[in-house]
Amino acid sequence: MTPARVSEAVADRLRAVQDLYDRGEPVEALVASVREGGLSRAERAEVDREALVGPLGLRLDAAAKRGPGRRRQTIDALRPYLAEVDPKVKRALPVGRRVACHLIETRDPGELAESDALAKLAAAAAEPSRRVRKGLRWYADLPVEVEQQTLLRLRAADLVPVTQIDDIRWEGGRLRVSGYAYLAGLSVRSRRFNRATVVLRGPRWLPPVTLKTRRTHRPEATYAAKEPGCNYDWSGFTAELNPFSLRWRAGLRAVVRGTQRLLRRRHTVQDTTTWRAEIAIWSRAARSAGPLRGPAIGRAERPAGLRIRPRWWVRPVWTSDKALQVVLQPTRAELTDVRLEGEMVHLTGFLPGRPITRGKARVGGHRMSADFTPVEEGTAEGGTRFSLALAVQTVLNAEARRLWVEPKGDPAATVMLEGAAETRLMIGDREITVQGDRRDRVVISGHKIRPVITSAEWREESLTLAGRYPDPDPGPRDLVLRHRGGLTIRVPLQRDGDTFSVRLSPGAMPRFGTAVPLAEGNWSISVAPPGQYGKAMVPTRFDHAGLAGLDEDPRSIGGRVYRFVATRFDAPMLIAAEERPGDERSVAGVWALSRTFYPAERARPLREATVYVSFDGRSYSDNPRAIYEERLRRGDDGEHIWVVRDGAFVPPGSRELGLGDGIVPTVVREGSREHYEALARARYVVSNGFLPQWFRTREDQVCVQTWHGTPVKHIGRDQAHMKREPRPPVWHRQAVEVRGWDLLLSQSEVASSVLRKAFGYEGEILEAGYPRNDVLVATERDAMAAEIRRRVGVPEGKRVILYAPTFRDHDRRNAAVKLDLADAKRALGDDHVVLVRGHMMQAFPHVHSHDGFALDVTTYPDIADLLVIADVLVTDYSSVMFDFVATGRPVVLFTPDLAKYRSTRGLYLDLESQRPGPRLETSAEVVEVLRNIDSATTKLADRYAAFVRTYAPHENGKSAARVVDHIFKS
Repeated sequence: MTPARVSEAVADRLRAVQDLYDRGEPVEALVASVREGGLSRAERAEVDREALVGPLGLRLDAAAKRGPGRRRQTIDALRPYLAEVDPKVKRALPVGRRVACHLIETRDPGELAESDALAKLAAAAAEPSRRVRKGLRWYADLPVEVEQQTLLRLRAADLVPVTQIDDIRWEGGRLRVSGYAYLAGLSVRSRRFNRATVVLRGPRWLPPVTLKTRRTHRPEATYAAKEPGCNYDWSGFTAELNPFSLRWRAGLRAVVRGTQRLLRRRHTVQDTTTWRAEIAIWSRAARSAGPLRGPAIGRAERPAGLRIRPRWWVRPVWTSDKALQVVLQPTRAELTDVRLEGEMVHLTGFLPGRPITRGKARVGGHRMSADFTPVEEGTAEGGTRFSLALAVQTVLNAEARRLWVEPKGDPAATVMLEGAAETRLMIGDREITVQGDRRDRVVISGHKIRPVITSAEWREESLTLAGRYPDPDPGPRDLVLRHRGGLTIRVPLQRDGDTFSVRLSPGAMPRFGTAVPLAEGNWSISVAPPGQYGKAMVPTRFDHAGLAGLDEDPRSIGGRVYRFVATRFDAPMLIAAEERPGDERSVAGVWALSRTFYPAERARPLREATVYVSFDGRSYSDNPRAIYEERLRRGDDGEHIWVVRDGAFVPPGSRELGLGDGIVPTVVREGSREHYEALARARYVVSNGFLPQWFRTREDQVCVQTWHGTPVKHIGRDQAHMKREPRPPVWHRQAVEVRGWDLLLSQSEVASSVLRKAFGYEGEILEAGYPRNDVLVATERDAMAAEIRRRVGVPEGKRVILYAPTFRDHDRRNAAVKLDLADAKRALGDDHVVLVRGHMMQAFPHVHSHDGFALDVTTYPDIADLLVIADVLVTDYSSVMFDFVATGRPVVLFTPDLAKYRSTRGLYLDLESQRPGPRLETSAEVVEVLRNIDSATTKLADRYAAFVRTYAPHENGKSAARVVDHIFKS
């Protein structure tokens, strides 16, 4: 049910406790804050309940996994506190917390700390499918024994409805709401014993509105569920609302409130009446109710209102926490005109009803004077006209703010657009907009001139966007698609005066001379000058007038699904996803594939096939690529299978590699049934990283682990979190997979020692160098370099500096280019170009091109190609240094955060005594060394040669041949 509003004292106390939790304070500090005085009995119960569900419970779960010592400390802190908590509060907790509190109060603290009961409870709490029915009651199936079975009975806190609203629309004057709703862990396989009712609850004494609700078949709910083993196919529902049910209730409320105001000698005022939507579910002898939440992205986020009579609307709306409400709303004030006169913006509006002579206006939180003029007698409609003036400069520098009027003696009234035209006022390169929001309320904002998309049209496999962009600067602009992970794709806009258009092919976006589909996920849309990012990027908006007709239906292109939608009301977004069957994208389906399908396939005979996996299927690159191409050069026409994730690449066959016809690789989509089957039955598996958790090497399989570089930073068991007691789950997962490796590739004796210790590997190691580095010393390297330079966009004659930093565990989401590119351009001149290569595990950096001086090559498929064309490598703690020294070219180490990185991640390499080149800590020092790179590296020639002998002794262009000879002896 919708929670009651908490008092300020409760809210302040909970904020204080949460702040202590966020700062990592010990559990004793959290308990002391919760137990502070100054609260009533009811407030104390509310604080105890929220704290045990939230910060205190989460701290208990964390301690349960950290060993006996941490468990004992937490138990000793919570035990006296729990003795003072109201038993009713403890009984109302979710079952996992309820049982944990019971164990802490009743079990011997030492025995409980030494056992793993609390850890098992914490793990089971995330599995709502662990439910059993006894008679007509439901109980949790928890991995601990308790004396009182009533403790395991599921209560309201456990039976929380999971809901999503897919569509809200008006049909025949009725509001139709459709989506799905179920109780987590209770399967809904049919209509039987399965009911749902949507109820609108209004202010206090008003009778609720029960909507006509029926269950529908909705298998998508099962696919989207987060727990395996449950079927929610019949959890769909549709509910219909007749607005008349709201009108007579609101009319009754208006009479009561109007009478109250008259008795206080005040004027009557038309009020908005709000109903909150709840859903009650009866499923398999269980019942629960809760708010209707969760709009699907797109049209469901901006449901339309229905005008039931002049200036009266019924509007479904979403609250800030995504809960559905339905409001019956009068338009007490409407906007009629906006005009710009000199340095002022004048707004005019109308207040229907009685004449008003005095009052104020408010924009956001800023109150100001306004003129109120009663309409002269004899006009068609009585009321008052109001007007106010805003300073242009004040509005230009303000965030979006709503407009209100405050007639003297009456409550404030929000100003509605009510059919008036939206306004854009251009002032230089900025604009003032007066527009309606999703509830038609007037919003005033000032910002840079924004492109407004007025149409989005799909034609076969392309999407054409067109709109208005009255920016006074006529220069070129790019449409920038940005993924939430940081990846960006730019497509030039076609501008014609104030209009623009752009054609996108989501299934074939340009990338370094090739075409690839958009990666799976949500892509926001903005506009920026070529090569510029940051403040130069201007977000786009979709024209409000065209939202009702926007085609948001999915399009299937090349085995992928694309949707162009307006989210959060008017923010355009392009959504990409693989077209996968439900049993491959749902948790339940994946569970069945890994627990049932894969073992069955694993029992079948092996095929003489090889599976290649590079970076989980994200790229055609690295050692698996080099081994594959070496086999094709030898004419090996066996079955070659590449695992491809999210359509990231298409592996070439022998024809594409210029090796003649006849060999065509097989592509399997990562996560598909074919993927499970390939790993279950292929004779050879070649990977450069860890394979899926469900994979287990067969006795007659050969699993070759090439890894992806000689480690500089700590990996595997040497990482700090892997040394904790008890061992984290990832430690055990890695140990199981490592035991299945048949061969591990290594660059050197030093690398072999590090890899063996870091992974606890006891099998065969082949020190043959890395096959991926053969291209760095190949005889045809010059011809290859010319083609790569063309593909990357490096002009002839320019010296190439490759800047390739590794990721930071402590700051993965905020990558930044530490090298000052503007300073580098001034010092090095136009005959240099810097290639910036961000790490795939780090948020992609924004790279300002500086008129072509810098190129962002983060998404280039294979870094080996970039090493071929690089004249100088600038890196930090990346294994790329061990590869690049095979070329004999200079390496510069730029380590501005060496001390922090060494303390947070740990290093195998002493960068003072074992480095192959100069190590610098500031960008200015790096730029100065790059200006005189020849003299700087000459001084370190002996060190460089010793580094090559120690760490790259086998990189002579024949590593792939040695590896293939060793593995595929027949």
